[in-house]
Amino acid sequence: MYNPTREQARQFFIDAWRKQRERLPLTQLEVIAADLVQHHPEYQAVIEDPDSALDRDWTPEMGQTNPFLHLSLHLAIEEHLSIDQPHGLRAAFEAHFARLGDRHQALHIVLDALAETLWRSQRDGTPLDGPAYVERVRRGKP
Repeated sequence: MYNPTREQARQFFIDAWRKQRERLPLTQLEVIAADLVQHHPEYQAVIEDPDSALDRDWTPEMGQTNPFLHLSLHLAIEEHLSIDQPHGLRAAFEAHFARLGDRHQALHIVLDALAETLWRSQRDGTPLDGPAYVERVRRGKP
């Protein structure tokens, strides 16, 4: 199983975005990562400054979202949707997409549900609850 360090995960997004901007060849995963950065212009300046981005901490007290965490959740969701795991996630997402007409907005519903699911798992010291994740997406609330 691939388990990158915080720095490696950040460097992956930095490199994918740089390669996209320089029109260099990208792997399929890098294409997805660069597309995610493209959809988040509010994070591009951070990603384009690797000297400060690699070591920087984002805390709730700062009032800012960690761009690398946010993008990593998006990347995980793309994988979840591609294999419909947990089962039913794709249908729940597609219902929001059809209702909203905006894929990125629908993805953020899934992202909020995934973040809540991860938080509960860490807080309780339990495995991820796939059915609860899907139900949170269906309801459209974490």
